[in-house]
Amino acid sequence: MILVTGATGQLGTIVVNELLKKIPASELAVLVRDENKAAAFQQQGVSIRVATYQDKAALATALQGIDKVLFISSSDFNDRLGQHKNVVDAAKTAGVKHLLYTGVTMQNFETSPLNTFMSDHYQTDAYIKASGLTYTLLQHSLYADVIPMFAGPQATDTGIFFPAGEGKVSFAVRQDLGEAAANILVTEGHENKTYELTGEVAYSFADIATTLSTLVGKTVQYISPEPAAFEEALKGLGLPAEIIGMSAAFAAGIQNNDFNYVSPALEQLLGRKPTSLQAYLKTAYNL
Repeated sequence: MILVTGATGQLGTIVVNELLKKIPASELAVLVRDENKAAAFQQQGVSIRVATYQDKAALATALQGIDKVLFISSSDFNDRLGQHKNVVDAAKTAGVKHLLYTGVTMQNFETSPLNTFMSDHYQTDAYIKASGLTYTLLQHSLYADVIPMFAGPQATDTGIFFPAGEGKVSFAVRQDLGEAAANILVTEGHENKTYELTGEVAYSFADIATTLSTLVGKTVQYISPEPAAFEEALKGLGLPAEIIGMSAAFAAGIQNNDFNYVSPALEQLLGRKPTSLQAYLKTAYNL
């Protein structure tokens, strides 16, 4: 039996829906914090297991009888590594045969402005490898789905104001990453492998502005301000300090070319070309 953690989240929902196209619902389980949010899956015949990443005993119980686990990383930055270790330990206790984990792929990690935010992923990778469990590491590039957050939801009208300089990112669309994970879960030959899952091409925010300009038929300007000016602008919008700090750190990481790396793995796992930047932007901005 296959189990997907974080199954009611954005990535988890995609994976579960893709799996339901490939295997009977009776062969699929999901781990959720709130059973009510998984009602739609339950109605389709999916087994519902309830536990939080903080509760190792409940996790071990929830993972009983499971062969493969897709472990979707926690979005909680408070003791995220501790939560991740709980999941790995519980999988080992429960006798899980194969653990897949969604981490991150980056260049320049040791010197990256994002080191603080991303170190949990690399430490989790190492902990999984040391656990003795059969594993597959799915190291994701930045989701294309964050572009509207960084560029602005009205970027076609306002332009883009984001201090990423000329740094490039091999954006991957969340839907593609979910499909790739589902494909791995239902096929063999992925044991103890690491896949760096990126888009086919790396793009700068200037490239994003140019692509949007082409799509809307008018110039979309890209301005890369000084970080301090960017942070002041976000303060003026009333955003909390944590969000401002994270946005600034991601901008600095992008400017540092931390995500300027392309791998063919996603295309190979999908059996098709990954979704292009232009296709994603057209959908995201309703163009």
